[in-house]
Amino acid sequence: MTRVLVTGGGGQLGREFALLLGADAAAPGHAELDVADERSVARAVTLHAPELVLHCAAWTDVDGAEVDPEGARRANEEGSRNVARAARAGGAALVGFSTDYVFAGDDPAGYDERSPVGPRSVYGTTKLAGERALLAEHPEAFVVRTAWVFSPRGHNFLLTMLRLGAERDELRVVDDQVGCPTAALHLARATLELVERCPPGTYHLAGGGSTSWHGFAGAIMEDAGLAARVEAIPSSELQRPAPRPACSILRTVHPDAPRLPHWREGLRDCLAALANAEAT
Repeated sequence: MTRVLVTGGGGQLGREFALLLGADAAAPGHAELDVADERSVARAVTLHAPELVLHCAAWTDVDGAEVDPEGARRANEEGSRNVARAARAGGAALVGFSTDYVFAGDDPAGYDERSPVGPRSVYGTTKLAGERALLAEHPEAFVVRTAWVFSPRGHNFLLTMLRLGAERDELRVVDDQVGCPTAALHLARATLELVERCPPGTYHLAGGGSTSWHGFAGAIMEDAGLAARVEAIPSSELQRPAPRPACSILRTVHPDAPRLPHWREGLRDCLAALANAEAT
């Protein structure tokens, strides 16, 4: 089996890769592997001698990036450069993960790999810089853009809605942002399939179909059997520091790229995993 190093092993996607790959993967968390530290990355690659590196580590606090742009840049740009440089030096294949935030988010038709980029937040700007640093250091790398990732673990919209839906009679959720909710498990499986059958390049992998955050929240309440009402509000009511893309729909032009299941199937799979964890 292929030896795999997963950066960001404590995050949503990193955990899914660790579970899927089992003993074939080393998945250190931030305390063990700080991707912004070039020597830390070099040590990890030397220690684990991977044939494939799955670079999941990132600064993902969108609003926090507006407050600490240098911290976001170090994690997302310098971190990607360090990982790509070490992976190439070690002869390892590489996949780096990016985001819908590299686009302006103002095209209601959504975005494919040929669409012009135009980030409007510090987070999006640093992730785009990370893409470019990754490919500059490792031209044969894969860049995988995704959006609205959720899982049974960590911190994400699904788990927040489940908690609030059990505590409150009514939830207020924005309905003017549309995207493709993506189950981390489905993304992890599709990524491994992508590496097996497609040439390096930039790919969009996101859940099938699309919805608004309001629609996603309503589906969570329905499928989880929660009675909380979900009221639609405009995003302007939240007054967040970082602008959010109005449209985060990601499409692919690659005919051979894996297609993820519909986001509603991803939701059902995550709810089933949560139920199984509670039962054990």
